[in-house]
Amino acid sequence: MAGPLDPVALVERTARDADCQTGGMRTVVDPLSWLGPAADERRRLGLERTLMARSAGPDGVLDLAGNDYLGLARSPDVVAGAVAAAECYGAGSTGSRLVTGTTRLHLQLEAGLASWTGGESALVFSSGYLANIGAVTALSGPGSLVVSDERNHASLVDACRLSRARLVVTPSGDVLAVERALEQRTEERAVVVTDAVFSVSGQLAPLTELHAAARRTGALLLVDEAHALGVVGLAGEGGVAAAGLAGAPGVVCTATLSKALGSQGGVVLAPLSVREHLINTCRAFIFDTALAPPSVGAALAAIGLATPARVAALRRAADTLADALAVARTDSAVVPVPVGDPARAVRARDRCLEQGVLVGCFRPPSVPQSCLRLTARADLSDLDVAYAAGVVRAAL
Repeated sequence: MAGPLDPVALVERTARDADCQTGGMRTVVDPLSWLGPAADERRRLGLERTLMARSAGPDGVLDLAGNDYLGLARSPDVVAGAVAAAECYGAGSTGSRLVTGTTRLHLQLEAGLASWTGGESALVFSSGYLANIGAVTALSGPGSLVVSDERNHASLVDACRLSRARLVVTPSGDVLAVERALEQRTEERAVVVTDAVFSVSGQLAPLTELHAAARRTGALLLVDEAHALGVVGLAGEGGVAAAGLAGAPGVVCTATLSKALGSQGGVVLAPLSVREHLINTCRAFIFDTALAPPSVGAALAAIGLATPARVAALRRAADTLADALAVARTDSAVVPVPVGDPARAVRARDRCLEQGVLVGCFRPPSVPQSCLRLTARADLSDLDVAYAAGVVRAAL
C-alpha cells in the first residue's frame, strides 16, 4: 500500500482533485506541443540547422569553415603540449580555479598570453563565451550603462543582457552614436563593448576612435579579440595591440583560445586590478570548473608558433581568396560572400561540400542577410585557394 509520501500516489491524488474541480473533464496539453510547429516554420523559411560530424583524419574535404586560422589544431607541437599536460595533471582540472583547478600551467599560460598581447595580466576561463559573460557582468551591473555594437557576437549580447545594466545598442562601427550614448548618460559608470573583428563581415572595429570616445567620457572599452588574436598584428597580437592600445588605460580585452591557437578556453586580458576583481566577484570564473590541463598545454604550445611568417601566410591566403571571388578584402581571415536568400545559401553550401569544399553558411537570425563565410588558414596552398574559389563560384 502506498505511503503518505509516495510520489505515484501523490500524482494520482492531484489528478483526482483536478477531476473533481472540473466535473471530471480535463484537457491534457503537451507542454512541448509548440516545438513541432516551430520546427515546421524553420524548415519553411530555410533556417533549419543540423549537426554534421567530421572525420578524425583527412577525408578529402578542404575545410574553409572552421576557425583554425593558423593551422595549429593538428600541429604536432600543439598536440604534444596537450599530451604532456594530460600525462602530468590528468584529463580534467578536478575543480574550479579557486579550489583545485589552477595548475602551474594555467599561470604560465596567463603570463604567456599577457606577454604576447602586451597586456599587464591575464585570467583564463574555460571558454571564450564565459570570458565575455564574466568580464561584462563583473565590470558593469545595475546602475551602469553598456553600449554595445549591433553586430557583436552572441556571447557579448548575452553578457549585456545578464549585466542588468541599461543597454544601448549602436549601429556597427558608428563612433558618433557611441559618443552620444556616453555623453547623454546619467549613470556614473559606462562600458563600451565591441568585437575587434566582427565574426561574419571580417571587418575591424574602429578601436582607436572608440577608445578616444571612451576616454573623453570616462568609460571603459571592452574588446573581444576572438577573431583578431593570432590574425591581426605582425605576430597576431590582436586588434588592440595593432591599434597601439595594448596596456592603454581604460581598456580590457577578452579572447578565445579555440580559434587561432587551435585549443580551447577563453581569457580576459586586463590590468592587475581587474584580474583581482574578477577572481573575487566574477560568477563565471568562481563557479565554473577550470579549463582542462590538456587544453592549457595545447594553448601554451601554440603561442610560441604564432610567428610573423605564419600570420603573413594567413593574410595572403585570405586576400587571394577574396580577390579570386571578387569580394572585398577584410582585415582578418574571414571572407564573406553575400547570398541573400537563406535557401540559396544552403544549396550553395551543399554544392560546395559535394565538390569537397566545406564552407560556412550563416543565416538569420545570426546575421541580417544570408551569406557564405569562408575562413582562410595559414597552411592553405595556392592550389587549395584556387580550387576552393572555383568551387564556390560554380556553386553560386
